[in-house]
Amino acid sequence: MTQLEAGVKAEVGHVAGPSPREDLSRRTFGSETVLVLALSLGASGVSALISFIGSVTKPGALRDQAATLNSSAAPGRPWLDLAWQLFGISTALVPVALVAHLLLREGSGLRAIGFDRTRPWPDLGRGTLVAAGIGSVGLAFYLVAQEMGFNLTVVPESLPDVWWKFPVLILSAVQNAVLEEVIVVGYLLRRLGQLGWTPMAALAASAVLRGSYHLYQGIGGFLGNMAMGVVFVLLYRRWGRVGPLVAAHALLDIGAFVGFALLAGKVGWLPTG
Repeated sequence: MTQLEAGVKAEVGHVAGPSPREDLSRRTFGSETVLVLALSLGASGVSALISFIGSVTKPGALRDQAATLNSSAAPGRPWLDLAWQLFGISTALVPVALVAHLLLREGSGLRAIGFDRTRPWPDLGRGTLVAAGIGSVGLAFYLVAQEMGFNLTVVPESLPDVWWKFPVLILSAVQNAVLEEVIVVGYLLRRLGQLGWTPMAALAASAVLRGSYHLYQGIGGFLGNMAMGVVFVLLYRRWGRVGPLVAAHALLDIGAFVGFALLAGKVGWLPTG
């Protein structure tokens, strides 16, 4: 092969498709994303689907069944129960640590998705406003869906009345917020963009994923969280930061967990299972 022929062949190969290095990067990002989701919220989505199938095939209406979120892991043994609660919260955050490692390998870290301490007060302020708006609408949607039979009765907590009850509920809320927003919004959108997905397709994937792992609550839980996912993706693209979304999600869950613990059985409008 002459030097000219070799040059032409190299040029044709360059035009025809990505280089082996670029192709390897895409395949690596693709398999990496699947593994992260399989270790975290993707697996939760499959688990929620199985749970939902079990609920709809069980005799009785969905609203007559209950989905409990924070329950005792060792009834009657408060210190062992506390150890299990903290263990569960800590291990649930391991996928976030993995994502931080993978992003750091790119030379950016979690700062690339706006999850850092550079803007704590603006993040909290924005998150508070988002939580106030979504919280009231979300509660109304849940009550309607539950009354119409599209949703199970969600019991946010059934922990014993011990000294660590409210601290654990708050930690659980923060864990949920960090896990979901870092992975479902920041990480997933970044990787799908690097894989060549269109913005609309990436938005749909993120929203459907968020809805999927809430399917154990019923159709209402799926649709409500999918709508929330659309809003969160749009806000993330506007602000370029996951921080406000983590704050909003944490405040929503704290309100749900702590509010239920304080109000359950004391107000007539709140279903208790």
